[in-house]
Amino acid sequence: MKALTATNYNFPGQQSVYHGKVRDVYNIGGEKLVMVATDRISAFDVVLPKGIPFKGQVLNQIASSFLDATADICPNWKQATPDPMVTVGVMCQGFPLEMIVRGYLCGSAWRAYKSGVREICGVRLPEGMKENQKFPVPIITPTTKAEIGEHDADISKEEILKRGLCTPEEYAILEDYTLRLFERGTQIAAKRGLILVDTKYEFGKHDGKIYLMDEIHTPDSSRYFYSEGYEERFAKGEPQRQLSKEFVREWLMDNGFQGKEGQQVPEMTDEIVSSISDRYVELYEHITGEKFVPQDTEDIAARIERNVTNYLNA
Repeated sequence: MKALTATNYNFPGQQSVYHGKVRDVYNIGGEKLVMVATDRISAFDVVLPKGIPFKGQVLNQIASSFLDATADICPNWKQATPDPMVTVGVMCQGFPLEMIVRGYLCGSAWRAYKSGVREICGVRLPEGMKENQKFPVPIITPTTKAEIGEHDADISKEEILKRGLCTPEEYAILEDYTLRLFERGTQIAAKRGLILVDTKYEFGKHDGKIYLMDEIHTPDSSRYFYSEGYEERFAKGEPQRQLSKEFVREWLMDNGFQGKEGQQVPEMTDEIVSSISDRYVELYEHITGEKFVPQDTEDIAARIERNVTNYLNA
């Protein structure tokens, strides 16, 4: 199994390229974006040294499916998926925010809560909560969108408006879309025996209208629990069975890495890489209800170049 960890294309009409943590985004004529979901994986805002086979295909196909399944809630950027690892869509001017919505207290929010924090991003949290407990209603805890090498930072609605990152009217729309998208994702997950625990959305403007951008409801942007056994595990204070990147973070933390200065990424053995790949495929099959069909990995870069070039020329 091979993984695609870097791209360097020159597509028809290409003006520029942006290499993100896990996706490479090509600007076509200042109008379209070609987003390549590579097999790179990041945690604690650090890109890990090895790629994960099929990760890009899994993320792109899940995101594509959910963009189609939520298009009635808000407009989104997607136009086509010419390759299993590529989405082509309209170019948007992105808000410098990630709209994170949480239905349950876990992950970084739980770690903060356990240390005594009772307010996240201006949202007051109830006393006496336990790990993995469901919030009375989902809460929105935005972060700033970090540049490469920087860390995302929590930010409150008040601070967003104070800094002029969007207008009050725009924020009201972002908040409304975020909660409605999360509700739809929750409903779809429930049909598959999963709980959508938390996720993030990114939005931008195109022709004066707010669009949903980027990926949606993938294991890179979301956390899922299995519904079966949730209540029993919660009552006993046991860890939940989950499908997300959290298991990667936990493996890193267990091996002394949290992205802090001076820390070394632990060795990514073939066994670790394979187990992460298996988890991504498992999530794909659970959330879509379809069997994963792995694409040929013999020369991924050439396949993508051929498929995208044919699409753009057509």
